Amino acid sequence: MGVVRFYLGENVSNTVITIIGLSFIFLMTTLGSAVVFLFKNNINEKVRSIMLGFASGLMMAASVWSLIIPAIEQSDFMGNLNFVPAAVGILLGCIFLVLMDKIIPYFLNKDKKFDNHFQMKKSTKLFIAVTLHNIPEGLAVGLAFGNAFLTSGQSVFISALWLAIGIGIQNFPEGAAISLPMKDELKSKKKAFLYGTLSGAIEPIMALIGIWLSTSLSSLMPWFLSFSAGAMLFVVAEELLPDAKNNKFAYIGSWGFIFGFVLMMILDVALG
Repeated sequence: MGVVRFYLGENVSNTVITIIGLSFIFLMTTLGSAVVFLFKNNINEKVRSIMLGFASGLMMAASVWSLIIPAIEQSDFMGNLNFVPAAVGILLGCIFLVLMDKIIPYFLNKDKKFDNHFQMKKSTKLFIAVTLHNIPEGLAVGLAFGNAFLTSGQSVFISALWLAIGIGIQNFPEGAAISLPMKDELKSKKKAFLYGTLSGAIEPIMALIGIWLSTSLSSLMPWFLSFSAGAMLFVVAEELLPDAKNNKFAYIGSWGFIFGFVLMMILDVALG
């Protein structure tokens, strides 16, 4: 906390600290998404398998440590039933993506018929899942800064800034996790980068909403958290992992998953 004060200065206003925090979480997602530009040519099967497995591990760990565990901890007031919001939220998140898989293609289909062969693109599913995951993270940052505005103590603002920094650092690999798998499917680095950037744009927006609703929204956070976790787990199980292991380099995809999971676990625990 003292280090942050040293670099920002004692006279930096609380509003400036808040702007820095909200900007940082979006900037890191954008930087992570820009990793896609480091690949000059098409990604070969071995690297693609590693990336898909790595993205799966990141999303799985983020679901557990960033979403499910906090959802259970924030439901302690329910006693032995503190698992209910997490369990129900996960199922609702999965059901939501299944419904989106049916409804969105219906509106895109010129014949306006529900057709099982006309399914939502994998890139769209991944974008929705990661965007949903970013909603509670943005709310968490907003609620922290909202609480700081209520208490009017600069030390509370610095604590909220640390939370934003922690989430922002996690957003870097998450931005890469969404842009890299999309590169091959979209056949465009720019589009993949745009998808990754847009998935992170929701965070500062939700942070502003969190500040505004900081006194009344906290009770719904367990449901938001677990709902997002369910959506992410569904995408990992249905799309990313099967593709990561659906080639002759399947074992490499498994190692990618392990390394991604461990990395995000370390970030979540160390920065949480």
